[in-house]
Amino acid sequence: MTNTGEDPRDADSTAPANGAQPPGRSHVGTVETSGAPHGATGQPAKKKGRRRKKRRPVYANANGGAGQGANGAGRSAPHGKAARPAQPTRSGPPPRPDRQRGDPPNSPARGENAGANGHAVSNVHAVGPAPIRRGDNPVQDGPDRLYAALDLGTNNCRLLIAQPRDRGFRVVDAFSRIVRLGEGVGKSGRLGEAAMDRAVDALRICRSKLADRGVMRTRLIATEACRAAENGELFLERVRVETGLALEIVSRETEARLAVSGCASLIDPNTSGALLFDIGGGSSELVWIDLTRTPERNRRRMSDRIRTWASLPVGVVTLSERHGGERVTPAVFEAMVAEVTEMLLVFPEAAALDQAVAGGNLHMLGTSGTVTTLAGVHLGLPRYDRRKVDGTWMTADEVNQMMTIITGMDYEARIANPCIGKERADLVLAGCAILEAIRRRWPCQRLRVADRGLREGILVEMMAEDGVWRRQPPRQGGRPS
Repeated sequence: MTNTGEDPRDADSTAPANGAQPPGRSHVGTVETSGAPHGATGQPAKKKGRRRKKRRPVYANANGGAGQGANGAGRSAPHGKAARPAQPTRSGPPPRPDRQRGDPPNSPARGENAGANGHAVSNVHAVGPAPIRRGDNPVQDGPDRLYAALDLGTNNCRLLIAQPRDRGFRVVDAFSRIVRLGEGVGKSGRLGEAAMDRAVDALRICRSKLADRGVMRTRLIATEACRAAENGELFLERVRVETGLALEIVSRETEARLAVSGCASLIDPNTSGALLFDIGGGSSELVWIDLTRTPERNRRRMSDRIRTWASLPVGVVTLSERHGGERVTPAVFEAMVAEVTEMLLVFPEAAALDQAVAGGNLHMLGTSGTVTTLAGVHLGLPRYDRRKVDGTWMTADEVNQMMTIITGMDYEARIANPCIGKERADLVLAGCAILEAIRRRWPCQRLRVADRGLREGILVEMMAEDGVWRRQPPRQGGRPS
């Protein structure tokens, strides 16, 4: 089966706009961990007497700098570490700070001498499997070359392995597991031992799949949990030592761009654009894709149509931990909505977006477990089916109806619902609250559901970087080869 991803030759996707389903692909692997023992897992004692600063939204601003919150205050660096330079941002497409074609392979940003328990380790490359890094190996030749994208988020660990195909790619293997890596980070500021163990177990499976398939071209990313945690980089060093996987912590700008690249073919080309939202476990990204502006010459990807964006420091895990996720009363739900609504006040070019939404020709595009759950319940599926959910259109009234149904369920009913289940029953209402805040602020009349996102965006960008979709040069005499 083939996933079209973003049309690499044209930003104006030819995906049908009226509910036709895109080609399906395989979804979640079912491999279980063997429970192999880990290496050293100790960590330094928590420092006392420190007050953590409140995390604020990050957004593109008109001055070309990174905006953070209403006053531009950034997060301080962990004690004993040098502060990272601010990521440059702008109103328009997020910058691409990552390695470009022809650049040498990059090493992980973590300290090479930091062991799994925080003590110095000599010759760490001799411990555990050989590391897999982004760009470590040359691209395989021929039609059978494989690409892999791994996304370690606050709630999930996901892997996708694919082969390029004409104007898209075919998924060869996939894996997804809820690991809740960011559990408790909002309160303690650190990744917990149990959460790290769960993540390493899942990453061992990913490593086995990469090795079994002989994948030679990879990009492995970590997002909000590792960005926010004091011990995020130390944890990724443990991952590298124990599994051989060298993950990179990506910026929020990069995360927003990858979401657009992964979902581009679901944007209706006959509209003025889309408001894309990605409700994650620890952060939520909003991106305004403006199709009314003519892209610059030689910039035809949908990610080049980004007009502005924002990253909110809130997700389903962090919001449910603050307000509760099992017994959610209407008052608690409204409190969650109010918290997110306040964060939306910093969205750049909000007045212009208001006008675009009022024009009635801009639709929402949602990529998250929250919105796919809504679609699954809307379709009345006896069990979740990605092929039926991905690409589904929902009207504003249909979304309202599904929100009423799901918020009216008690915890046991959410567990019993086949499209929610036990693993998401305590998170789905927090996701609904984030979505409700966005919809109240920008009441679009149509919503398209995407069961795709960062992994697909990574694959599209790697394949485009390697030129796998370039038209073959014409033979002598003008005939195509």
